Amino acid sequence: MKNDRANFGSKLGAILASAGSAVGLGNIWRFPYETGNHGGAAFILIYLGCIIALGLPIMVAEFLIGRRSKANTAGAFQRLAPLTHWRWVGRMGVLAGLLILSYYSVVAGWTLEYIGEAVSNSFAGESPTDFISSFQDFSSNPWKPVLWLIVFLLITHFIIVKGVEKGIEKSSKIMMPMLFILLLVLAGCSISLPGAEKGIEFLLKPDFSKVDASVFLGAMGQAFFSLSLGMGCLCTYASYFGPKTNLTKTALSVGAIDTFVAILAGFIIFPAAFSVGIKPDAGPSLIFITLPNVFQQAFTGAPLLAYIFSIMFYILLAVAALTSTISLHEVVTAYLHEEFNLTRGKAAKLVTGCCIFFGILCSLSLGIGKGYTLFGLGLFDLFDFVTAKIMLPLGGLFISIFTGWYLDKKIVWKEISNNGSLKTPFYKFFIFILKFIAPIAISIIFINELGLLN
Repeated sequence: MKNDRANFGSKLGAILASAGSAVGLGNIWRFPYETGNHGGAAFILIYLGCIIALGLPIMVAEFLIGRRSKANTAGAFQRLAPLTHWRWVGRMGVLAGLLILSYYSVVAGWTLEYIGEAVSNSFAGESPTDFISSFQDFSSNPWKPVLWLIVFLLITHFIIVKGVEKGIEKSSKIMMPMLFILLLVLAGCSISLPGAEKGIEFLLKPDFSKVDASVFLGAMGQAFFSLSLGMGCLCTYASYFGPKTNLTKTALSVGAIDTFVAILAGFIIFPAAFSVGIKPDAGPSLIFITLPNVFQQAFTGAPLLAYIFSIMFYILLAVAALTSTISLHEVVTAYLHEEFNLTRGKAAKLVTGCCIFFGILCSLSLGIGKGYTLFGLGLFDLFDFVTAKIMLPLGGLFISIFTGWYLDKKIVWKEISNNGSLKTPFYKFFIFILKFIAPIAISIIFINELGLLN
């Protein structure tokens, strides 16, 4: 094994970088939307249960695979299970990382356009229909979104080329605290709006009458989506962990930060939306159509507040997106760098170039390329479907089976206990979850996501 491999310089750096990988646009639009659709606080309680019972054990499994192998996500399985087909699990993670980064950068680029819109005060005086038409005009424009996606990928590229400690860790130490400060300020503004108490009540008062099988499936799906499980990011980052990093504590910290961000996003969106009588909607439309309208209506008597709130919100989105694009880029860069002996700079250039190419095609599939479909889906939607509904659940499933059934239990115990220096009271329970509970739960999510349970 290589001993000269880069490591994170501090425990805090390892936690913040891993949390940055997990925290992304999904926390800020997908979590509130899922919460809104599934009974508010009742969904949050079930979601927390899923994070603790399923998300954290699989995260620890990804961490131990990464740190033990000291390799990229594809190399990790090759080292721990040489001459077996397990290497394809890692390779699938690398491919998932590349595909997600390609289409995710399109939406990430939109956040930069909307920072510009907010700074130039373009939202002022617009009606709800204006917001819809301006978003549709922009997202289907052949060149504007392409320009922003290239800018976003170049920013990501610049950080990746700097390396693990000077690039990823340093940027995480700046961006994650910035993210928390923005979230707290925006949540404070939102809950002080007139009528905001209805939104707060919705978030904190469980309505168990809405709880059915779909709520449990939604909560499990969101837990996996939110924690970035099965896409190789956490496995790759863990390969930079030092020998003294407590894997269980790091997973708990990442899970806590990720959930904290998602719930705080709920405190920004629900009070503001309830304040003006708007029900939060799904997907990008929530961020780019509903919310600019909410901000304008909520701060009718204080245009300066609406202006500042809008700018801060889109900066928050851009920072959340960037922490995720960095981790996705690193998955593929580390793979090319180590498996094909390319310099880090060359590997990063290849990844950036590839993602710009696919990203442009994804962006155009929302506009002038709408007529070109594969399996009835445009390229943007196809990449989203294949990764979120097939590759990530399969990745999580194989990681739990690999750690629970295949990997030597002495290796698992050594990694979790740091060679016996840490107490591991939940070790047997952890193995039980990975062997039985997680594979069954993920299989149910997988079948449901493909629409086979309906």
